[in-house]
Amino acid sequence: MIPTLTATNLTKIIGDKTIVDDVSFELQRGEIFGFLGPNGAGKTTTIRMLVGLIRPTAGRVTICGFDQRRQFEDAMRCVGCIVENPDLYRFMTGRENLEHFARMLRVSCSEIARVAELVSLAHRLDQRVGTYSLGMRQRLGIAQALLGDPKLLILDEPANGLDPAGIREIRELLRRLANERQMSIFISSHLLAEIELTCDRVAIIHKGRILREGTVRELISSRREMELRVDDVARAGAIATEHNLAFRTDTDRIWIAIEETDTPPLIAALVQSGVNVFHAQRRTQSLEDMFLEATGGESVD
Repeated sequence: MIPTLTATNLTKIIGDKTIVDDVSFELQRGEIFGFLGPNGAGKTTTIRMLVGLIRPTAGRVTICGFDQRRQFEDAMRCVGCIVENPDLYRFMTGRENLEHFARMLRVSCSEIARVAELVSLAHRLDQRVGTYSLGMRQRLGIAQALLGDPKLLILDEPANGLDPAGIREIRELLRRLANERQMSIFISSHLLAEIELTCDRVAIIHKGRILREGTVRELISSRREMELRVDDVARAGAIATEHNLAFRTDTDRIWIAIEETDTPPLIAALVQSGVNVFHAQRRTQSLEDMFLEATGGESVD
């Protein structure tokens, strides 16, 4: 199956500064791909290269099999996107906004009812956008991006500024588009917990380079630990070293990189060495833990 989106060795150099450095990834049909990174990591620059707003210094982008540079119009017909905030006219109704963008895209106005239904806005389409909540404006922006029935949807911070209910609405909408319509969705976001719930795969970009990429399950289960509360942390660490196990410690706790099923023999060894174990529980690294570890503790923007 041809990937919906392929970025190959994308590089962007401005002056003497490398903004994006040899970035490559693929997005398959029906997949939601999360793109995470600290402020200034190169996320928005990458998105602008994907949709042809800026030209890469090196590398190529292929969309639905079309080379973005040589077959630009064919490639862009497959894409719907929102870069940063959706551009909406608040003095116009939702329908008038969609009619305006449909004319710009040379799309039949018959598409408006379809996309409004997809984003659950059909009942408010004839009200002024100025009366919409932020979540409704985001959904109208997504409806605008869906005009023309794109195969690829690219969204920059789609849940930015939304309350929990609005975030859930956007998440459910994106999952429905991916599952029911087999749309490929690329999301740049700083909401780590939401990305963990929404996305199938994730890439972490830092200082222009992709540090880690994989399914959410692969990334958060890449390090499994057992957390043990003990009365002699130093002795427990020595026992872990004897068993060739990586560990880290706190005042009365030790976290040991070990599978849960391999823990009983280790606890037995600790007890035989005079270490009292008061509590033991499995700890799986969260996406936030992994992100902070990969970026050296830098926060997202």
